Amino acid sequence: MARTIKIDNALQKRFAKQAKKSKSRKLVTYFLIVCEGEKTEPNYFKSFPKKAGKFIYDIEFEGGGISTLKVVEKAMELRDKSKLKYDRVWAVFDRDSFKANSFNSAILKAKANNIGCAWSNEAFELWYLLHFHNRFTAMRREEYRKAIEDAVNAKLGNKKNTFRYKKNETGMYSLLDKIGSQDLAINWAKTLAKSIEGEQFANYNPQTMVFKLVEELNGLSEELNDELMKKYEEGQ
Repeated sequence: MARTIKIDNALQKRFAKQAKKSKSRKLVTYFLIVCEGEKTEPNYFKSFPKKAGKFIYDIEFEGGGISTLKVVEKAMELRDKSKLKYDRVWAVFDRDSFKANSFNSAILKAKANNIGCAWSNEAFELWYLLHFHNRFTAMRREEYRKAIEDAVNAKLGNKKNTFRYKKNETGMYSLLDKIGSQDLAINWAKTLAKSIEGEQFANYNPQTMVFKLVEELNGLSEELNDELMKKYEEGQ
């Protein structure tokens, strides 16, 4: 499923300068995002805005409700079998009730095989919650629903708590964009990430690496942007 995302102004200026030196063409950047969840994560990433720009992202999704390690292995399998050369391949999964060793091993396997890993401990919904406030104390996965409902209803001024969060919610991206702050979510997630030491990732709650994928999709990753320019300059 294709999604087009506009790259930031700085990269577009670099693109424009290079385009003057050669025949104008489009540079397509391919993302593969493999999700553990069947609805929550795919629905969120599918909702990123369709903005035509100089650089185009073609995003594909594979949901499945599978274990953390299987998510990484599925991402590797799809990448290796694809006729497309993906610029970025991501595995998205939560700690949930998976064993610590399995969770940690999946993250390490992703790193060893050049798979981006947008993991969360305990749940993906932490990313939603960070759009409203900085959560730095541990949470159980069953606590996220009420926390999100309280945050959204407070922002909307709903005295009767009319908003009810559902795991398969399709409008969370637009809702968060309207009443939350993605910039704050990124900054607070980065602050949480600074506390990680070593490879016992399951010990860090709350924690989410979703911000890394979001930054790439928004054209805010300098590393990826540099790769795109090199790709363009080499005529790929």
